[in-house]
Amino acid sequence: MCTVRRLILIPLCALLLASLLFGVSQGKAAVPTVQGNDLTLTIVYDNNPYDTRLETRWGFSCYIKGPEKTILFDVGGEGSVLLSNMEKLNIDPQTVNAIVLSHIHYDHIGGLSHFLRKNNLVTVFMPQSLPQSVKDKVRQAGAKSVGVHKPMKICKNVYSTGELGTFIREESLIIKTSKGLIVITGCAHPGIVNIVKKAKELLTSEVYLVLGGFHLCWMSLSQVKRIISGVKEEGVKKVAPCHCSGDLARKQFRKAYGKDFILVGAGKTITIKDAFSF
Repeated sequence: MCTVRRLILIPLCALLLASLLFGVSQGKAAVPTVQGNDLTLTIVYDNNPYDTRLETRWGFSCYIKGPEKTILFDVGGEGSVLLSNMEKLNIDPQTVNAIVLSHIHYDHIGGLSHFLRKNNLVTVFMPQSLPQSVKDKVRQAGAKSVGVHKPMKICKNVYSTGELGTFIREESLIIKTSKGLIVITGCAHPGIVNIVKKAKELLTSEVYLVLGGFHLCWMSLSQVKRIISGVKEEGVKKVAPCHCSGDLARKQFRKAYGKDFILVGAGKTITIKDAFSF
């Protein structure tokens, strides 16, 4: 009986070892991310300073770890700066499984080619309205692209709002957590309040945190205050404006939200404990 068991177990173990070795040989990005309980959001590219080791440039990129897939939301404007900042933060590009591009502006998609030279084993989710040249760039790099028009599921607990707005079509990211929804925006051209409303409508849940560009840096004090009132009326618990939000808006959000305002910039990491313990 023991001999029979050995004859069965030995080839099974050999098969398992071979499959593990094969998976490693394909690069880290070929191995699916296992979802943990914690969610970490790291700003790897922004025009606001935070970690003095990092370069700041006009643009935005956020590294999202914890969901079923590890996601890079936007890729900044200069690929060399993006990769340099990731290296200083000990973030391996090979760990990224998916890239989500918010909209057409160069400061959000300019780093794409540089990144794909480091890791083309990713799926790039982009607004369907982006030019064919961007889609060709992804295909030529050997990566997979998915055009996003309507709201869609990226992976477990992670969703796209779909294209919002008129003149500039933009998608935002929604992460469903035990504390509420996390909404991540590139520039919020469709309006930050509209994006929050869309997220709540899609997933019928309250918003815990909104992070990213709020597109308020050209607005007057009265306009900023009106938008802050709208965000608060929607029940958003915490805010982390950066990129195109502007110093005036960041100061006013800080005044309105107090301890629930999170100061972010290049290099800042926000960790949400037990985010996926529902």
